[in-house]
Amino acid sequence: MRSYKKVLLAVTAAMVFSAPALADELRIGTEGAYPPFNMIDSSGEVTGFDIDIAKALCERMDADCSVVISDWDGIIPALNTRRFDFLVASMSITEEREQAVDFTNPYYTNKLQFVAPKKSEFGVDETSLKGKTIGAQRATIAGQWLEENMGDVVDIRLYDTQENAYLDMNAERIDGVLADAFVQYEWLQSEAGANFEFKGEPVFSNDKIGIAVRKDDPLRDRLNKALEEIVADGTYAEINAKYFPFSIY
Repeated sequence: MRSYKKVLLAVTAAMVFSAPALADELRIGTEGAYPPFNMIDSSGEVTGFDIDIAKALCERMDADCSVVISDWDGIIPALNTRRFDFLVASMSITEEREQAVDFTNPYYTNKLQFVAPKKSEFGVDETSLKGKTIGAQRATIAGQWLEENMGDVVDIRLYDTQENAYLDMNAERIDGVLADAFVQYEWLQSEAGANFEFKGEPVFSNDKIGIAVRKDDPLRDRLNKALEEIVADGTYAEINAKYFPFSIY
């Protein structure tokens, strides 16, 4: 009996040590309301540029990843309370956020630009904007920029989602929207955005977008390495071309 047990233990050990290591199970956090970067399609699946990039990174890290949706306002607390493991939601890297989370190297660079009705007279200088009502998504670089630079010039309306800002502009409750230019570009191509256009030049052109992880999490180094790999082998460019006719890296 003892010799049989020894053989059984030896076989079991050999199976354990010869089998390939199981892939990591990681959860991707995102908003799901920021097309074309992250959104929920008609079948209920979370899609978009952010999700494609995140899944490509998971493949390089040999990780089995799932997606978790969170409201934008509470998305950093959700990361820090471990609802998910890393956050890919087109989040700008700021000093304030770096007090709460760590960021990877930027995976794209955005800029802020106004959109307003084609028929409107809409300059982007203080004199032209004086008295106008401008919308932006709450807790974003766009909202922060308006508050810091135009707080005493325009009436600022902050929204829980980008889509709600567009709905109010369509209903003529606000005069224009300030947001990430690449998000605005996508919306202007849609039927809803057909009567609107970019106004003026971007007001901020160095908005670095990163992936957030919890403080001191070694996952950041793995993500940075995976990001370098998908840029080098052309995977990033393929994903980019799926959404934009120009590079956003």
